[in-house]
Amino acid sequence: MKKLISVLISLFFVFSPVLAASDVVVYSNDSGKFGLKDENNNIITEADYKKLIRLGDNAFIALKRSKYGLISKDGTELVKFKYTHAARLLGKYAKFKNGKGFGLYDEYGKTIIPQEQDTIDLLFGGMFLVSKDYKFGVRDKDGNILIDYVCDDIYMPKPNIMRVKYNGEWYEIEQVKAETLTLPEDIKNIKSDQTFKITKLVTSPGAASKYSLVTATDYTLKIFSSISPAYEATIDELMLSQGAEAISIFMKIGWLPKFPIVYAKNYFKILRNPDNGPLSGVKDSIKQEL
Repeated sequence: MKKLISVLISLFFVFSPVLAASDVVVYSNDSGKFGLKDENNNIITEADYKKLIRLGDNAFIALKRSKYGLISKDGTELVKFKYTHAARLLGKYAKFKNGKGFGLYDEYGKTIIPQEQDTIDLLFGGMFLVSKDYKFGVRDKDGNILIDYVCDDIYMPKPNIMRVKYNGEWYEIEQVKAETLTLPEDIKNIKSDQTFKITKLVTSPGAASKYSLVTATDYTLKIFSSISPAYEATIDELMLSQGAEAISIFMKIGWLPKFPIVYAKNYFKILRNPDNGPLSGVKDSIKQEL
């Protein structure tokens, strides 16, 4: 119980500076919809939104009728309301999806990654794992392509290590003297030196239990690398997706009993990913055996 109280207190102080610096607040009307007011309680936008999720210091992901879009803190529409799905990444990026696929936008409505991706997921170091037509690549926080869409799979077991499956072979890129990997833009010419260590990984079926990875420990790390995205998705769903400011939802703490269930749902959603989820190696091995 003491540990839980300590965690809650820590969360309070994490959220407090952000909210204290805000010059707008979310309010709700009798019908349960949300709008924005300024610090003097003047209405900026009418309460026409089903959800308002803060994005950075400038914007809110908004749900109007059945479509998502992005509005600024002064109520200006930054991204049109035409998306069926929305998610917040790193607190300052909005990931939207409709029939054309996923796209990524910043808090000012600027397109970071064009809306033609099958998936957009987080990697360590503020990088994004992207995929199109069952091939994976990596983009940086500004949307620049670091690894083109030519890989069968990509994941990071540690912040300074990336595993890349290319033409059926696994390669490891390790940043030797840093805790977090930072890929250069000219990655095609990257070589092993004092900064990076490039290794071709040889699969040992016995050690890997036929999971198409190097060791059973490595496979376990891949499974647990899904924890962070699942956690952020759960926090957004339970605390912020209801439209209120984080601190007001936090103080009610009515979301706590729901946390394990919602977290498990988000975690297993990632786990089931047929293309690059932690179980994809198992599925590939089973297919090869059949």
